[in-house]
Amino acid sequence: MKKKILIYEYSMEIGGIEKSLLGLLESIDYSKYEVDLFIMKHMGELMEYIPKEVNVLEEDPYARVTGVPIKNLLFQGDIYAFLVRMYSKIKEKCQRIRGKQISGEYLSQITYPLLIKKFGKIKKEYDLAISFYWPHYYILNNVRAKKKVGWIHTDYSNIKLDIEKDIKMWGQLDKVIAVADKSKETFLEVMDRRELVEKTMVIENILPEKLIKKQALEKVELNHEKSQIVLLSIGRYDEPKNFDNVPEICSKIIEKGVDVVWYIIGYGKNGQIIRENIKKYNMQDHVILLGKKENPYPYIKECDIYIQPSRYEGKAVTVREAQMFCKPVVITKFPSSDSQLEDGKDGIIVPMDNEGCAHGIVNLIKNEYMQKYLSENCRQNDYTNKDEIYKIYKLIGD
Repeated sequence: MKKKILIYEYSMEIGGIEKSLLGLLESIDYSKYEVDLFIMKHMGELMEYIPKEVNVLEEDPYARVTGVPIKNLLFQGDIYAFLVRMYSKIKEKCQRIRGKQISGEYLSQITYPLLIKKFGKIKKEYDLAISFYWPHYYILNNVRAKKKVGWIHTDYSNIKLDIEKDIKMWGQLDKVIAVADKSKETFLEVMDRRELVEKTMVIENILPEKLIKKQALEKVELNHEKSQIVLLSIGRYDEPKNFDNVPEICSKIIEKGVDVVWYIIGYGKNGQIIRENIKKYNMQDHVILLGKKENPYPYIKECDIYIQPSRYEGKAVTVREAQMFCKPVVITKFPSSDSQLEDGKDGIIVPMDNEGCAHGIVNLIKNEYMQKYLSENCRQNDYTNKDEIYKIYKLIGD
């Protein structure tokens, strides 16, 4: 009899977490495992790439309230959801008045456990329930399973939330999965609970190799001078990715006499800030926002150097993807940077400050030998992490 697995995710919008989920789904042996996938909101360009062997469960009717502006909830007659969202906003404001530092995750901590009470419960019992999307209240409250595990996709040293509430949530899970050793380390430091040490383990992101190779065959044309060095970054336009500093970094590269064009693929709430900074530093011909791209891989193939200028990361999937294409990779020195690559071997780590970042990028551009050395080392490695699937099998007991 096949073992039963339930996986929970919020949506299939383009992002590193969603692509690592596709990698996991691509790696499962469906002759031995039956997989149900519950996606809170059936939206996103990656929906169509879910393997046909996966049973995608119907969207819960109450999922419509997530992501809806508060005033719209009132007009729609969703009084409960309106009150929950207002309650969370008031609590957030009180915390800020008290001078406490909090991040966007704090709101999710308050709203999700209350909203999920309105979601239907899944009657089926599973051998393993996986929550790929934090916070993990859905599988804790709405799913029956012999084992329940939750993923950490971020660097806990850089998010501000209600730690005691988070500790209680993680404590109810059978296992806590971090995507990198450094993510595990910072998580345990922040949580500071002995009972979480034994249940926390590392399963690295699995990349969807078949999908990547297939999509990479598509042809794209980029509009820039042939003499320009092509830099590329991919990610959401939000605070962790640090794209708002790219225009200034790029201006400093130009000042050092190196002509580059820096393309950024992505979308998000900070798009306007990035555009304003492009104008501020007069980088209209050098920093180009390409927006959301369902298929980023032809762009990775076309770039000379891939840059991940993040403030913090859990484990950047795009870095691995660039390495799969044997591209020289530059990342900033964020807390988990050492777990992303081996500095000087399959990528380089540069300072976080804008001047230091620009200096490091220029040094690599001028050092063709180092570029070839990094590319050749990438060619020798397998970055798909496909063997990580056996750790998931082991969780079930196989």
